Amino acid sequence: MLFLKLTLLAVLLPGVSNEEGFQGPTSFYLIQISSFINKSWTTNQGSGWLDDLQIHGWNSDAGTAIFLKPWSKGNFSDQEITVLVDIIRIYLVGFTQEARDFVSQFQIEYPFEVQSRAGCELRPGELPRSFLMGALGGVDFLSIQNHSFVPSPESGWRAKKFCRLVSQYQGICDTIDNLLYRVCPRFLLGVLDAGKADLQRQEKPEVWLSSGPSPGPGRLLLVCHVSGFYPKPVWVMWMRGEQEQRGTHQGDILPNADGTWYLRVTLDVATGEAAGLYCRVKHSSLGGQDIILYWGYPISIGLICLAITALILLFLIVLALRFMKRW
Repeated sequence: MLFLKLTLLAVLLPGVSNEEGFQGPTSFYLIQISSFINKSWTTNQGSGWLDDLQIHGWNSDAGTAIFLKPWSKGNFSDQEITVLVDIIRIYLVGFTQEARDFVSQFQIEYPFEVQSRAGCELRPGELPRSFLMGALGGVDFLSIQNHSFVPSPESGWRAKKFCRLVSQYQGICDTIDNLLYRVCPRFLLGVLDAGKADLQRQEKPEVWLSSGPSPGPGRLLLVCHVSGFYPKPVWVMWMRGEQEQRGTHQGDILPNADGTWYLRVTLDVATGEAAGLYCRVKHSSLGGQDIILYWGYPISIGLICLAITALILLFLIVLALRFMKRW
């Protein structure tokens, strides 16, 4: 009955043409994390992502989707969105029940956790690529390749047995195929179009330098902070002259509350070798004008140029006012 409901819901959604225009590699995917604490207690977490940007959440108590952006529905109608939410709700209920039934059959012990990621990716000049990957306890379990379930070698007999079992249900296989290869690309294109203004915005980074905890006697940890930039791709490097410093260590790019990003890049050097080092930042929002901050001079070259330009303008204004007064 579960598989029948899923099939009927999915076929209501129209497909997508692969010839629709698209620029730039972008992906949309759903993440599921199901934690089975014991026989009667299970938690399901879900989220929807556009590349590194989360645009959907999931209220597990109410069984409803959370739209984190005004354009998170793309160009889908309310009816189509309702169908998709119903599919997810039915799937999670059925998945929880089936997983509990398989515990003894697959010799799984509580507690255990299931993770999955499913979605699609568009690239210029190529057909859409769809994907589905599942893991059990953080270990790869299965994936979809050429429209078929393929077990991961790491999971041994359990994954092989599960893939054979699920392949017997043609209804659910057709539903997954429809959602991944037809619905997902169309939804992704609609989201990209609806969120174009937000997704294509450019926010310039703010950069400052500091010293971190001393790595040891006679050593200095130089820290370059880069914050407030969008989109996410950024290039940051400690340099001397035109030489990149091989000891540069880049941390994770972390999100800010306003949707921009933060990055911390460090360099461990001898105290006497810090002079002449600088942090260089490249980002699409800078229009090719890199930000350069020298250690010991925590003002960027860009700010210095801006200050000089302001002084020149002020000088010209004063001259003009004096000339007008005399005239």
